[in-house]
Amino acid sequence: MKLKLGMTGMDGQTQAALTEAFQAANQAAGNRFEVADSGNDADFVIVDMDSLYGPMSFMQLHNAGKHVIGYTQATRTQSDSRLAKPLDHIEFANLLGMLADQRGAQAVAVEPEPAAPAPVPAPAPVAAQPVVEEIAPLQPATPAGTTPAPTQQDHLPPSPAAAVSAPHPAPVPAPVAVNVAPEPVHQPTLADWLAPGALKGAVVFQRGDGPELRIHPGRREYQGPTGLKPLIAYFDAPVAENELRPLADADWSSDQAQPLTRLVWLAGLLAGNGRVVAGLPEHAHYQLTKWPQTEREYPKHFRIATAMMKGPATVEEIAVAASVPATDVADFVNANLATGFAAASVDGANVPAPGILAALRG
Repeated sequence: MKLKLGMTGMDGQTQAALTEAFQAANQAAGNRFEVADSGNDADFVIVDMDSLYGPMSFMQLHNAGKHVIGYTQATRTQSDSRLAKPLDHIEFANLLGMLADQRGAQAVAVEPEPAAPAPVPAPAPVAAQPVVEEIAPLQPATPAGTTPAPTQQDHLPPSPAAAVSAPHPAPVPAPVAVNVAPEPVHQPTLADWLAPGALKGAVVFQRGDGPELRIHPGRREYQGPTGLKPLIAYFDAPVAENELRPLADADWSSDQAQPLTRLVWLAGLLAGNGRVVAGLPEHAHYQLTKWPQTEREYPKHFRIATAMMKGPATVEEIAVAASVPATDVADFVNANLATGFAAASVDGANVPAPGILAALRG
């Protein structure tokens, strides 16, 4: 019988992508799984731990004794197994194969013992024969303190019956090697270094012919170009720690410094690539809690901010009210969630900013 795999705690787009990837991964793993109708019927359940309702779904399934596979960007998770984001098809197939092998080993371990054989009928009684008792010949007494001489019986080899009755150890099966892909190592970006506590002191960062960027986390200030767009390329690729050169406090001047909130705002603006960062459902509502400092480089943001000050609304509703594309609204929402100028709500209840936006906000 095939094992059943369920999926819950995720949006429809994520579930559709996982279901499509499951077909190929299941075939590579020996076609030992099928999609379950619900989490209650599943042997294993994939939960999007980065979504809004993922942790709640995990707790319910965990309390019900289900094996939960955490689908997450985090390198660690409290679930029983982990499936890394972004999805790797080879890793997915290896995980399915490993889970199927483990479940098969458990089934063998608890297999019931075979029924006892039917009793053999006793043979018909045989007339009793006189028993002739064989008397062993007398051996001469051995004086005290001496070792008895070996007899002919001591040199005889063991009887065939004794050799047959000696137990033989059961053969031990060789372990099955499972090719498990290593967990991807997260490479920090400039947005990660802007999170509170990431930098221990002032640093200087410059890549290629780009502008010099100085960051002072203690003062919550930075020095760089007047506009933000020249710094966009700095958020595209990972930034190694050795690329951040230490800067002495004596070399810092606040005369030309700008608030670090502007860099945090830009990091949030670029985080979603035209979509609200994963973790918030599509029907979530957003509203500005205070008026932000709109950037002249982004003239559409003034209209978006005006629409968001009127009351909670979805991304699509804000886009219609401001006459701008929904992608611009999603980026603006991410930026202001990261700086704390906007709030998100689901069914009237406020929810925290997800993932990297919460980290930037500290």
